[in-house]
Amino acid sequence: MKDKRILYVSSEVVPYLPETEIASTAFNVAKKAHGKGVQTRIFMPRFGVINERRHQLHEVIRLSGMNLIINDMDMPLIIKVASIPKERMQVYFIDNDEYFKRKAIFTDEDDQLFPDNDERAIFFAKGVVETVKKLNWAPDIIHVHGWMASLLPLYLKEYYSEEPLFAESKIVTSVYNKDFEGTLNEELVEKVKFDKISDSKINILETPNYTNIIKSAVTNSDAVVLGSEIIPKELSDTINENGLPVLSYQSEDSFDPYLNFYGEVISQE
Repeated sequence: MKDKRILYVSSEVVPYLPETEIASTAFNVAKKAHGKGVQTRIFMPRFGVINERRHQLHEVIRLSGMNLIINDMDMPLIIKVASIPKERMQVYFIDNDEYFKRKAIFTDEDDQLFPDNDERAIFFAKGVVETVKKLNWAPDIIHVHGWMASLLPLYLKEYYSEEPLFAESKIVTSVYNKDFEGTLNEELVEKVKFDKISDSKINILETPNYTNIIKSAVTNSDAVVLGSEIIPKELSDTINENGLPVLSYQSEDSFDPYLNFYGEVISQE
């Protein structure tokens, strides 16, 4: 795996957000790969709770400045970057004032999901792809963690299907235990349709709950990692139905199997 390129895309990453199973796993897997000579890039949303001064985030002017179209609206894309201390790993932050400036992550003070979480997820997926295109950095593996990153496989396989930079990229999705209650904005499916993605690919999103969003990610991936020791049966069934290569759950002190698994995924036809 030395000199291979792995793009890690996660809703959460420590040390920028509090420690959760997703935030810790995304960081530790990337750290392990980086330590073994793999070229890594990490992408996450620039949530307003992230302390830019403490973590030394700075805007990358040459990457910022484009607009993304989200449901027929022009939304400016701002790219920020930081390095994780001691690890010399670069982290890129997808930012937009309207979507990410608020001092909260996924829910409001009443613990209700933000009504625009659907658009934030679309913006994040498109923002990652457009930034990687500007970097001209073709990843061998794209490893997705967390529900806010989980529209990325769909967009890569459909909206960006003709993009040559990702022609050889393999998508790996980590599946975690249930992550939010309720549903995202039910207009999500119409907003994805605006990007001319076929109905057959997005019917699953008509009820945009956690399980269906992850099902969409799984069905548009090349392989799956079980990120939690126990995952919902519906998701286990979807993984089995799609016949995808699966890496079983790994404890925090055992990330070597990830590198072996990446190698197997890269070599599959």
